[in-house]
Amino acid sequence: MALLKRSLGLFLPQISGATIHRNFSVSGAPCAIQKMTSVRVVDNSALGNTPYHRPPKCIHVYNKSGVGKVGDKILLAIKGEKRKALIVGHKMPGPCMTPRFDSNNVVLIEDNGNPIGTRIKTPIPSLLRKRQEFSKVLAIAQNFV
Repeated sequence: MALLKRSLGLFLPQISGATIHRNFSVSGAPCAIQKMTSVRVVDNSALGNTPYHRPPKCIHVYNKSGVGKVGDKILLAIKGEKRKALIVGHKMPGPCMTPRFDSNNVVLIEDNGNPIGTRIKTPIPSLLRKRQEFSKVLAIAQNFV
């Protein structure tokens, strides 16, 4: 340190071995799905799988908190249309022994709860099996985690 001071001619404060290092994150914490969150459609519906220049985005979450978890319904803006969707996986870590996904996954559904596609391409969390309202979505799922 003394050599550095002499060679650069700078007055550096003394650094002791007991300095406190604080690391602050500049990026936000991973959150579940809320308004303006980009999502990925994981079923084989025609609307969700044809390429478009904008990814589908959530424009409303149908619960009181406004933050969607696995099993919640959301409203998507996809290709200039509004469609309802069911969240089947998100990036945010959940309770113990629940899977964490690499992307925010949704399945497009109709207003009455029937899925638009005929097959789901990614694994579905098994905690959705407890909820009876999504039995038709679970029937087209291939894998469970």
